[in-house]
Amino acid sequence: MEFVRKNGKGLLLCLVIAVPAWFLGRLVPVVGGPVFAILAGMVITLLLREKEGFAPGITFTSKKILQYAVVLLGFGMNLTEILAKGRQSLPIILSTITTSLLIAFVMYKLLKVPENNAILIGVGSSICGGSAIAATAPVIGADDEEIAQSISVIFLFNVAAALLFPTLGGLLGLSDTGFGLFAGTAINDTSSVTAAASAWDGMHGSNTLDAATIVKLTRTLAIIPITLVLALVRTRKAKGEEGAKVNLKKIFPFFVLFFVLASVVTTVFRLPAVVTDPLKELSKFLIIMAMAAIGLNTNIVKLVRTGGKPILIGFCCWTGIAGVSLGMQAALGIW
Repeated sequence: MEFVRKNGKGLLLCLVIAVPAWFLGRLVPVVGGPVFAILAGMVITLLLREKEGFAPGITFTSKKILQYAVVLLGFGMNLTEILAKGRQSLPIILSTITTSLLIAFVMYKLLKVPENNAILIGVGSSICGGSAIAATAPVIGADDEEIAQSISVIFLFNVAAALLFPTLGGLLGLSDTGFGLFAGTAINDTSSVTAAASAWDGMHGSNTLDAATIVKLTRTLAIIPITLVLALVRTRKAKGEEGAKVNLKKIFPFFVLFFVLASVVTTVFRLPAVVTDPLKELSKFLIIMAMAAIGLNTNIVKLVRTGGKPILIGFCCWTGIAGVSLGMQAALGIW
């Protein structure tokens, strides 16, 4: 009862925002529920006069609910099946991820942006957009405005890729196989990969959607090693700053281990779709709910005012990934 009394109002507000955002995300998948939820949250928070009663529940949603969503995300990853189908794309995936992370690091040094912004944009661009940001943000201790800004940047280039890449692929003379690889490795969010591949299929009467989705799922597996490495780096940094007396439980994000465990359980026990599909949908909904909370904690005026440098990082990551993807395909003879 104490939990409900303390967090109920904030949780209910996030839920009220998340439900229509989820439906809008299904109607307009290229935008996605998380973006609708963040935008709604940022607008509603401007209208809230007395926010104190909502604050504990909003904080719980943006922190704990987001972690629960990431754990459930692991049930959508059958490691064996994904790698078996997506093995051909691995060299390209490793190259694009490395490229994006290096570009984000260089831009972070040149532009003097907050470190967390650079990490989130680099990871979101290279792996799987909003899901990668959701998994990484708690690991590095990113605040709500950093998360909202990174999601906004990723959304901008998701839409651009979905609209431009099918035409670009046609101009470059890509085959159906080549475009499936290009879309799966160079577009950072699953919904936008689906939109671009569907547009290509409509233009060329082909069936690249399945291939592009498998490549994208293979790329999503990179969440596991990257979040683990970032968690270990953060733990070492905290130990160095705080000395020998350090509470590992407070520093190390153990939800990452549960996320990995969920993917291992799915793989080892070959959980059927009837079990994993509802868990994946619940994960997506909880992410949308957490994004509503993040929007409620975000100052939209400040976000717009400080958005130039993050957008530039996102653009450089986006063009770098696209160029390396096409270059690797040409080198491997997959065009």
